[in-house]
Amino acid sequence: MSQTYLSFIIEKELFAINVAKVLEVLQKQPITQVPNAPEYIRGIINFRGEVVPVFETRVRFHFPSRSKEDNYVIIVLDLSNEETIFRIGAIVDKVKDVINIDDSEIKPVPLMSKDFNTEFIYGVYKTNDDEFLMILNVEKLFTTDDYQEVAKVQEQEILS
Repeated sequence: MSQTYLSFIIEKELFAINVAKVLEVLQKQPITQVPNAPEYIRGIINFRGEVVPVFETRVRFHFPSRSKEDNYVIIVLDLSNEETIFRIGAIVDKVKDVINIDDSEIKPVPLMSKDFNTEFIYGVYKTNDDEFLMILNVEKLFTTDDYQEVAKVQEQEILS
């Protein structure tokens, strides 16, 4: 079976997420900082009248920080855990393509170390250009504690 993915670049590496999770891709825009938010939460934006937390993928993936002058896009996603569905924005360097990938072409993530959590990577796909594309499972990118932190950020802004 074939799935459709949105591919994007973070620090010269290629990633993808299932388009079913993507609501919109926004150009660089001002992000309002929220006091005491976790380091990976850059702040909030107004998305169609809704307060949406925005996370910095470079921080989350332990990549070098981006400068304020760097361009980026925000991918607005619908995520869910056992209890709730919520929206979050993910800052990435740039969007590349929308591609169809057959499930049989997605390889499992190789074991690297017991200390390295690869649970949020669904699999790896080798492109026609011999690049590796890491397909993310965005629901597993965040722990239950992360979901609670994001909910606090949203609540804090709605109440203020």
